[in-house]
Amino acid sequence: MIDKLLAYLDRPLFFHPNMVISQTIALCLFAFNSSHLTASEDTTIRDSIFYESAVKSIITEKCLRCHNSKTKKAGLDLSSAQGIQNGSESGRIVQAGDPDESLLIEMINAGEMPPDGKDHLSKKELNEIRNWISAGAKFRETVQTKPSVTQHDIIPLLHLRCVACHGGRRKEAGLDLRTKESILKGGKSGPAVVPGEPEKSLLIQRIASGEMPPRRKLVSVSVKPMEVNELKRLSKWIALKLPEVKHPSVDDKNQSDALVTEKDREFWSFQPPSKVKPPQVKHSNQVRNPIDAFILRKLEQRGLTLSPAASKRTMIRRLFFNLTGLPPTPNEVEHFINDTDPLAYEKLVDRLLASPRYGERWARHWLDVAGYADSEGAQNEDRLRPHIYRYRDYVIRAFNNDKPYSRFLMEQIAGDELVDYQSKEVTQEVYDCLVATGFLRTAPDRTFANITNFVPDRLEVISDEMEILGSAVMGLTIKCARCHSHKFDPIAQRDYYRLTAIFKEAYDEHDWLKSQGPRTLPHVTSEERRHYEKHNQLITADIERLKQKLKERTARALKTQREKGIQSLPESERETILIAFSTKASQQTDEQKILLKKHKRLLTPSPDELKKLDQEYKKKSDDLQNQMKVLKSKMKQEPRIRALWSRGSPSPTYILKRGNYLTPGRLVEPGVPEVLIQKANPFSSIIPENNRNSIRRRLAFAKWLTRSDNPLTARVMVNRIWLHHFGRGIVNTPGNFGRAGEKPSHPELLDWLANEFVRQNWSLKSLHRLIVTSNTYRQNSSITKKALQRDPDGSLLSRMPLQRMEAEVLRDTLLYLSGQLDETPFGPADPVEVRSDGLVTSKRTQKGWRRSIYIRQRRTQIPTLLENFDYPQMGPNCISRGKSLVAPQALHLMNDKMVYQLAIDFASQIQSEVGPVPEAQIVQIYRKAFSRNPTAEEKTIADDIMQQMTKTWQDSNYQQKDQIPPTQKALINYCHAVFNLAEFQYID
Repeated sequence: MIDKLLAYLDRPLFFHPNMVISQTIALCLFAFNSSHLTASEDTTIRDSIFYESAVKSIITEKCLRCHNSKTKKAGLDLSSAQGIQNGSESGRIVQAGDPDESLLIEMINAGEMPPDGKDHLSKKELNEIRNWISAGAKFRETVQTKPSVTQHDIIPLLHLRCVACHGGRRKEAGLDLRTKESILKGGKSGPAVVPGEPEKSLLIQRIASGEMPPRRKLVSVSVKPMEVNELKRLSKWIALKLPEVKHPSVDDKNQSDALVTEKDREFWSFQPPSKVKPPQVKHSNQVRNPIDAFILRKLEQRGLTLSPAASKRTMIRRLFFNLTGLPPTPNEVEHFINDTDPLAYEKLVDRLLASPRYGERWARHWLDVAGYADSEGAQNEDRLRPHIYRYRDYVIRAFNNDKPYSRFLMEQIAGDELVDYQSKEVTQEVYDCLVATGFLRTAPDRTFANITNFVPDRLEVISDEMEILGSAVMGLTIKCARCHSHKFDPIAQRDYYRLTAIFKEAYDEHDWLKSQGPRTLPHVTSEERRHYEKHNQLITADIERLKQKLKERTARALKTQREKGIQSLPESERETILIAFSTKASQQTDEQKILLKKHKRLLTPSPDELKKLDQEYKKKSDDLQNQMKVLKSKMKQEPRIRALWSRGSPSPTYILKRGNYLTPGRLVEPGVPEVLIQKANPFSSIIPENNRNSIRRRLAFAKWLTRSDNPLTARVMVNRIWLHHFGRGIVNTPGNFGRAGEKPSHPELLDWLANEFVRQNWSLKSLHRLIVTSNTYRQNSSITKKALQRDPDGSLLSRMPLQRMEAEVLRDTLLYLSGQLDETPFGPADPVEVRSDGLVTSKRTQKGWRRSIYIRQRRTQIPTLLENFDYPQMGPNCISRGKSLVAPQALHLMNDKMVYQLAIDFASQIQSEVGPVPEAQIVQIYRKAFSRNPTAEEKTIADDIMQQMTKTWQDSNYQQKDQIPPTQKALINYCHAVFNLAEFQYID
């Protein structure tokens, strides 16, 4: 009987409206009489199958080591009947009567449980469990049961299928389906449901008939119709009179958390940085600051010391490239070498940290981890993000202004909650705080089109943002807990969804902003808006003047052509036409109207006809229209900010079983990974202020992140700064401080630096100054046989690691040396183009080319030079760049026509600076490209090369169309060769 009923209900619900009542009655009968139907079947054998006798021994042997009352992995306790009934963090694990829909069977079949290949169940054991579930999953022990369908099964379903039109933003027909109370209240047609009577409930009737959701609106609101099994579930809930239960709490702070043990909390990165003192070392004469003491202790344990200090020439080049990304000029090098001031080095450090180029250099590192791109990605179209450049400029300014890292994070995570951005006056602080939230809008986002803007598409965006946040700020692979609890770290699946709940006021998959305009705010500073309005008003005034000019000229031309046309008519018709034309339309006779219609082209020619009749008018008209077109092209678009802001009333957050949006599990509240919560560092949401709609969850999270005792925040950023100075981090997996990541090479140094960073008010410039003034940083890069044996990979820092220029540094240096670097900062990104040879390059400005940070970073059109030298594709971000040494790099520098043109420009620079004498040219090339003078041997070799090349050009049959003398050709070739040398591409 029950099988026949289920088969009937599985038939298409939209076949005919008359089927609705029959089907809903059947649903009610099923809801109320399922126990009776089951009892009517022959269940003599099934009733004898109880958990205690059938499967308890299997569960005890195979599963209890991970899922007992103390361990409770994934929130699951299999040691009692009540524990099995309560289920896991993903919800029920057993669906009575249906083993194929039971999570327990699914996990075993998938080979995921038991884990690690241990204690696998035999086929017989699996069948025993399946038979027990098929027979109703019965226990002899009494267990507390809950209704088979509750509000936690229905509310997520209504959010998925209905709330787009019947929720907080839109209440079509006055209906809100977000809560039980609002469902009972109903809309204009009355209550949406009749408890206990699904067949009389408007909600069921409208859905079953196919009336709701309206098919014509499905794509525009990005929803899909309710499926048959979902409608069954909703009908059953109504039949049971809308039961509500409280989920077994996964957020009860009064209970011990079985998912996180004390041993888990003892892992080094989950503990606050320890208060350590610099150690005593034997070679104390090598200690310039505490960094050296920590490094020396490890070296001395291996029988090593620091390498000798690098030369002043090496150090100025190293500092310039590390701090600004550009080389020093020859004059700057000579000045530093000849400076006898004992503090000359420290003063140079301060000068470079104060340079605007510092922000351009170090902002790039942050933009990598933030996943910055000027396009949406995720689709082949790769749509541009026209306003995201403001976030890039914000980061550059933040680094240049030495904004405390704690404030930097708070603005990016909760800038809109820090200020009253709805006030009339947009101050610089309000502007900065809103622009900073662009950090939360950098992930690839395909939801700009309705067809790719469904809930699973939105969840991908949220997931990528969580990955960016986790890896960039927290040093954790949080995204791994989206579908199941983390395989390596004590991060439960519920922790992932707790974290997403923090952001749900702004990132709600059931309340999603349309792309482009709606995701931006017009909140630029008052000064910028006035400048924009004044600029456009002046242009508009000029356009209006030209329009008036055109109007007057058109009127004169029309009058002239009309007079000519009338004169061309027989004299007898002229007066009649003139009278008809001068008569008001309402007073014209039928004969006059017919006459005017007959001669319409003669009396009132169209603009195109007028141009054919009057060539002089055509010329003047086209000229005026072209002038207007040029003026319109100069008008600025309305300035807007790509931002994230709280919109209030977030939907509830449920754990999604296996990460599937169709199978919501338990309800969770906003929170952070449990393992990171210390007694002295709890997390709780901020109580809203009276004048705010937002409950400011993100601000609470940002403040928790930037507490001095947070285990990760300071460590992660300190490690990242260290990585970019030394080529590798103290933790060599900068985005993973968990168990699967590498352990720190110098854990005490990492903790000391983290504490010092916080003590210095989270100042990045202070941290840079501390690192680059240490003797560790000032070592030379030469390697001894002993060091090679005892510190082969250089992780102990017995020498300064060799570092090659990154992609942007190489390109910027090529431009700088050739005199083609446009140093104009900020503003919209410079566009890129695909050349005829298929290579991608940035477009030239009037002054040359801007620094690489200002090039449009389109995910599908990365400039070829940058791509060849390991520029990353943001998917969704880049925690650490790859370091390759491959043929395309050398081939590009040797064969690319832009690089060759820069060699021509470099040669011209050399010629203009020192004249035509080859010896002087060679010296100047070395001073500019390598920051040193050539040796006597190098001079001789270079001079021989130049002479040979000059002779080759003189003797060749080359047609000198460009009129470049052979000596200049030789100089160009030599400059081009220098670009290809390893010494040029390596910092020291």
